[in-house]
Amino acid sequence: MKTHDNTHLLVRKAYGAVAKAVKTVKSKSSCCSSSSCCGGDTAPSVEGEMGLSCGNPVGFSKIKKGMTVLDLGSGAGKDVFIAAPLVGPKGKVIGVDMTPEMLALAKKNAGKFAKRTGLRNVEFRKGIIEKLPVKDGEVDLIISNCVINLSPDKPAVFREAFRALKPDGAIIVSDIVLNRKLPPALKNHAGLYAACVAGALQRREYLGAIREAGLSGIKLLSDKTYSSSGACFDPITSKASKALDGAASSITVFAKKTKAGRESAGK
Repeated sequence: MKTHDNTHLLVRKAYGAVAKAVKTVKSKSSCCSSSSCCGGDTAPSVEGEMGLSCGNPVGFSKIKKGMTVLDLGSGAGKDVFIAAPLVGPKGKVIGVDMTPEMLALAKKNAGKFAKRTGLRNVEFRKGIIEKLPVKDGEVDLIISNCVINLSPDKPAVFREAFRALKPDGAIIVSDIVLNRKLPPALKNHAGLYAACVAGALQRREYLGAIREAGLSGIKLLSDKTYSSSGACFDPITSKASKALDGAASSITVFAKKTKAGRESAGK
C-alpha cells in the first residue's frame, strides 16, 4: 500500500505542476504532448485541452442521448466536455481525478463550457481510479485517455470499472501498453512513469486484467506503435526515445459488462 501511495503522490505532483503551468503546458507535458508522440488519434479542441492525451476514446464511443458517462482521470476536463453535448441535457458526464489543481482547473473550464453551450450536465469528483467515488451500476459508459497506465494497481481499476457499470455497459479506454520489457533503468525512472511509459503493463497483461475483471467482448479499436521519430518535444520521453522505439503502443480498447461476465466476476 505504501508503494501505491508513493505512486499516487508522484503522479499527483507531476500533473499538479502541469495544471499550474497551464499557459505553457504544450512544452511541459507530463504525458503525450501531441498525437505524434504516442500515435494517438486527434480529437476536437475544447475546454480542458492540455495536450496530455494518447488517443480519442470518445471518437469510438457512439455515445447516445441520455447516457451517463464516466471519465477516469479527467484532468482539466477535455473528454468530459467532448462527451457532454453527445449525452445531451438529460444525460450526464462525470469526471474523476485525484489532483486538486486539475479539479480546480476542470471546474473553471466547466463554467466556460456552460457559457458556450448552455449545458450544465458535467460533474467533477475527487477520487482515485482504484476506488471510484460512484455507486454500483451508476454509469452506462466509462472512458479514459492515457490515465490507467499511471495507476499502481491496474487490475483494481478494471474491477472498479466493472462495478460502476450498468448491465450491458461498456468501457472504451485509450492507453499506453508495452510491447516488450523495458530496461531496468527506464522501468524505475520516475519521470518516465509520469510520462505514461515506465508504469505501463505489457499488452497481454493489460488485456488480461480487463478480462479478469469480468469484462468481455474485448476489441482493439486502435493500435499505434511508438516511434522515436515521434518523440517530438516531450522533454521526458525524448531523452529515452531510442530505448523506447517500438517498445510501447497507444491502444484504444473496447470491453463490455455482460450477464455472463457479471456471474464470472461474482465467483
